[in-house]
Amino acid sequence: MFRRHLPPLHEVRATRIALIKPSALGDIVHTLPVLTALRKRFPEARISWFVNRSYEALIQGHPDLDETIPIDRQEMKRGVRHAVRAIFNLASRLRRGRFDLVLDLQGLLRSGLMSAVTGSSRRVGLSTAREGSRHFYTDLIHVPQGITEHAVERNWRVAEAFGVGHLPKEFKLPIASDAREWAFAELRDCPRPWLALGVGARWRTKRWPPDSFAVLAQRAQRHFGGTILFVGAPDETPLAKQVIDQLSGPTRDFTGKTSLPQLAALLEKSDAMVSNDTGPLHLAAALGRPVVAPYTCTSVSRHGPYGVSRGAVESSVWCQGSYIKRCDRMECMSELHPDRLWYFLNELLERWARHYRSA
Repeated sequence: MFRRHLPPLHEVRATRIALIKPSALGDIVHTLPVLTALRKRFPEARISWFVNRSYEALIQGHPDLDETIPIDRQEMKRGVRHAVRAIFNLASRLRRGRFDLVLDLQGLLRSGLMSAVTGSSRRVGLSTAREGSRHFYTDLIHVPQGITEHAVERNWRVAEAFGVGHLPKEFKLPIASDAREWAFAELRDCPRPWLALGVGARWRTKRWPPDSFAVLAQRAQRHFGGTILFVGAPDETPLAKQVIDQLSGPTRDFTGKTSLPQLAALLEKSDAMVSNDTGPLHLAAALGRPVVAPYTCTSVSRHGPYGVSRGAVESSVWCQGSYIKRCDRMECMSELHPDRLWYFLNELLERWARHYRSA
């Protein structure tokens, strides 16, 4: 079929732009530099972000964003009638936006379908898109195969294609004043340093043992004092409790008790963080906080804490970086001994102590 010639992306003009990146927390954080680059490329355009409702609060009020459009994934799980209504409402919103440029950075079948439903004349995705989603795009940005590239760098190929790849990568996070006030009130009477711990993870193969976290937290409090702040989802509370039961110093358990803006405000105030490869880790890195992280089955080069990866320590077992979600052997958990991470945690806490004493 004849396909009319389309001008290259660096020449495209757009007035209504849709960014499709519904989830997850870490992936949304890794997309933030692209949003700011798009705003500089299209200063007068209206930019909308389609995002799962559970993550919407994190980017609401972003200075480079005109609106967030929530996707109700939970509605779609409440039975056929609710799912049909939610899908119809989403499709209606996609069409009603009259977008002339759509960027799908999720790269899955459902996000590809979303881009097609908009009816936009320019629908852009990466060549690494899966589940057949690439067939819904008018423009495919090439990502070379066989190279190891961080998720932030892969997303940044969009900025390069639009002619703004020379700009610095900026992680802007809109933290509301009431969230900052809440965090200040919660931490005001807690001894410093404030060390945030993220002991959970959705994948079992990412979950470094609670006992190993306890060893690091014990050493941190023995040498530097301070308060251990536990963050994460509600289902991570039992893991946090396993660590808390082994500590004698001050602790605060915030697992399942914070909104996303409150979590961001809490991490912003933390002096350091130790966490598995999960959303809060990447949020802390985007906020410029020093981090230490055990990497068991995922790769630092692909999904490490961007810009602050010195404290990210990979296991050395034969299957490291395999990205498997289930494993009967779990050799990485014992191989990645707390001593290997303590070297980096001790270093950054010593740096904090020097700065704190001289302030």
